[in-house]
Amino acid sequence: MSGVHEPAGGGDAPVPAVVPVPASAPGSAPALDPAPALDPASALDPASAFDAAAVLDRGSAFDALGTELAPGDGPVAFGGTLGPGELLAAYRRGLFPLPAADVYASAYNEAVYGDAVEAGQVPLLPGGEDPYALAWWSPDPRPVIAADGVRIGSRLARRLRNRSAWWTSADRAFGRVLENCAERRQPAWLTKELMAALTRLHALGAAHSGEVWEGEELIGGVFGIAVGAVLSLDSMFHRRPDAARVAVADLGARFGAVGGRLLDVQWDGPHVRSLGAQPMVRSRYLAELAGATGAPGAAGGAGTVAGVGEAGGAGSGRRPAGLLPTEPLPVSRLG
Repeated sequence: MSGVHEPAGGGDAPVPAVVPVPASAPGSAPALDPAPALDPASALDPASAFDAAAVLDRGSAFDALGTELAPGDGPVAFGGTLGPGELLAAYRRGLFPLPAADVYASAYNEAVYGDAVEAGQVPLLPGGEDPYALAWWSPDPRPVIAADGVRIGSRLARRLRNRSAWWTSADRAFGRVLENCAERRQPAWLTKELMAALTRLHALGAAHSGEVWEGEELIGGVFGIAVGAVLSLDSMFHRRPDAARVAVADLGARFGAVGGRLLDVQWDGPHVRSLGAQPMVRSRYLAELAGATGAPGAAGGAGTVAGVGEAGGAGSGRRPAGLLPTEPLPVSRLG
């Protein structure tokens, strides 16, 4: 996917009302008519939501890939299907999908990687009419940020302390965040099939969104998939300068509050480095995922992640994160 890079602009899609925002919500968030609504996953019990997601795990095909030994600068595999179960299974194994935007992108994949596929260097997963229409990636190293370590910067922090019209929420407008992230993005990797799978995982409590509001207007957001104490961020958008950065910082803070430890931003680059991302070797990242799903793994203190920028060492396990607190909060707390 795209990591947390941003598209330009975009329209909002309606979200059904499920649970209204109380007029006395923290941060003096305005009472809207109709109020921004919690998406269905917000009403699920954390344990039952993650158990339901676990039932969907279709991991056998991914287990055979040997991700830890795959090249870190190209696709690990092509093909397969893009249902919610397959998507969750991939994230649990350190993989994420990059669907081809059209037949031309699929043909490009075949032209560039066809010889490697023929040589058996890049496997083809079963399922799907056109295997080159779906690539699975696992970059090495992996850029990550401690959940409570998103970099705001002193200038933005000062602005946030005086931004009474900005407030944040989580899992309140997942569909709208998804639509905004997809709009005008090139290449258009957020296909309808992928968006449908993400929406289903959100309903099961495994996919989450963070939103930034200015009064009644949604001005920024980010979304990703949680695997225990690791949250893999896929994409973000903004309609005001720095609104996407605030969305990442807010979602990270909420994730950390329920036991989350690590934000995975997928693709390295200057933008994610400015957010505080540091490279983690893939073997350490896969160990973090193994720890997040029950195996022993490294644990760091507040604001740190064992293994960021190095091989890392073993430590105590960590409890999986539950659902995020969804109540509106003021941006001033991030300053």
